[in-house]
This record gives sequence, C-alpha cells and structure tokens, in this order.
Amino acid sequence: MSRASKLTLLGTSAFALGTVALVHWQQQAEKEAMHAGVIRDMEQQRIKRERQLDFEMQRELEAEYKKIQTVRDVTDEMDPVPTKPPSSSIALTQEGLPKPSTMSSIPVGGAIGTGTGGK
Repeated sequence: MSRASKLTLLGTSAFALGTVALVHWQQQAEKEAMHAGVIRDMEQQRIKRERQLDFEMQRELEAEYKKIQTVRDVTDEMDPVPTKPPSSSIALTQEGLPKPSTMSSIPVGGAIGTGTGGK
C-alpha cells in the first residue's frame, strides 16, 4: 500500500472510532439525564402526597373543631361603610369630601425654590 492510502485508512478509521465514542458518550449522558428526570418526578410526587396528607389532616381537624366550636361568618354582618364621621380636624362638605382650604401651601407666580413666587 502506498503511504497516502495508509494515511487515508488511518484517518477514516480514527474518525469512525471517534464518532462511535462520541455517540456512546452522548447516549450515556442522555440516559443519566432521563434517570435524573425520573428521580425528580418521584420526588415531586412524594411532596405532592405529603401535601395531600397534610391537607386531609387539616380538613379532619377543621371538621373536628367545627363539631366542638360554633363558627359563623361575620363578614355578612359587617357594615360596609362607616356610619360615624371621621374624627379629624378637616372640615368636610355635605358629600363627605374635604373642603378646600383658604391657605395654599404652593407659592403663586413662580416655580418652587426659584424665589420668584409672590411675597
């Protein structure tokens, strides 16, 4: 065999072996990733079962407490609007809105801090 054919055979053989090794490594990595996904799913299912058991236990406790205690909804009995006026020194109009004050805290005639306001 000539030197060129030997190099060609060596090159293609190395490429083929490299490809086989790379595919093998990829398959192993995918297998490990899939196995990690299964483990993660099992952990999520375990957490879900624990939460469901906690929920059922809380439901049973609630039912037991309702047997012992009387529970009623007081939100229906609450007055949605307060009936007495606020206890502040702000004067209100008949509609319940604050009356406009006669003294303005904003200077008239210029921007704040420029000294061009009315004195």
